Amino acid sequence: MDRRLRLAPVVDVDLHRARCMAQDAIGDRRPPEDPEALAATLGEELLPEWSDEWLDVERERWDQLRLHALEGLAQRLRRDGEYLAALQTALTATQIDPFRETAHRILIEIHIAEGNTACAMKRYKEYQRLLRRELEVEPSPLMTRLVEDLTSA
Repeated sequence: MDRRLRLAPVVDVDLHRARCMAQDAIGDRRPPEDPEALAATLGEELLPEWSDEWLDVERERWDQLRLHALEGLAQRLRRDGEYLAALQTALTATQIDPFRETAHRILIEIHIAEGNTACAMKRYKEYQRLLRRELEVEPSPLMTRLVEDLTSA
């Protein structure tokens, strides 16, 4: 007999709902009805006021899931020409992990798609400065190639 404490199936857990929404965004199954609301939900931290050690792994799992979902959603919104929603979604991802190159690269791609070359270069330079200052590394060759054509014109 299993004697663990469990929630009744009728109990609605917001994290379970958010995880399902994130999985849908990653799977590109269907476009979200309200991308801004989804980005806001995915921008929420897991129990931010709690300092319990057991939460560290769960927070990392949640962060990775929401980062992948936000990046996938931002790319889909860019493809659909919904640039403002795409930018806001990608910016949410950069707030979760400021060093994650994928989110910054998506922001640059959105600016390029909009024809905002200066904004794309500004984003690249800001990210480059952050990496140099904090980690003493450079953006990847993939990131650098993305902006090379902008400077050679």
